[in-house]
Amino acid sequence: MSTVTWIDPVLDVLEPEPFGSTHPIRDVTNEIAAGAGWSDERRERISAAFDELSDGWHADHTSDLRLAPIIDVLDRGDLGSGALVELGAGTGAGTERIVGRHPVAAAIELSVGMISAADATLAPFVRADASELPLRDGSVDIAVLVNMFLFADEIDRVLSPTGRLVWVNTMGEETPIHLPPERVLEVLPGEWNATASRAGTGFWCVARRI
Repeated sequence: MSTVTWIDPVLDVLEPEPFGSTHPIRDVTNEIAAGAGWSDERRERISAAFDELSDGWHADHTSDLRLAPIIDVLDRGDLGSGALVELGAGTGAGTERIVGRHPVAAAIELSVGMISAADATLAPFVRADASELPLRDGSVDIAVLVNMFLFADEIDRVLSPTGRLVWVNTMGEETPIHLPPERVLEVLPGEWNATASRAGTGFWCVARRI
């Protein structure tokens, strides 16, 4: 049976401002996690929406409090080594923190606007739909998703047998694209265990197959 073990925080924890719990993209997030709701039309609408948001996105998403869960999971998440791929990399706000501790084999993003605003020296930025990743079966050792839609079957396909899924919501339950760790394990195929903790305004979860 899949279980989540929450461990005590070591970094400061703050309640995020109310924002995402009533955001319309919350329903989309839950539909996608359930394996439904993704279509060509929705892909184009999501891509266009993030294209429009790309101007100024980076400056608004790089505070230490917001990115604390990324730092904490890199320090305490027992991620191991191997090929790390970031999905939904945006403008690279999280990528900047990751590369200081682990090389990023690919930073995958759907929005052209977001990729255009990213620092291409951090990692290879690749435009792709996360529901159909241009990656071989079992080729990823660490998949990092920061405020990203969860295409559970595709994550299961690309992760190696001993791979880790790193799930981060930088604003915790107020993250618009939010799933609690328990729901993440529920939708992943097969049986998984996870470790989770809170840091800054958000939380992290590292899931491993049993």
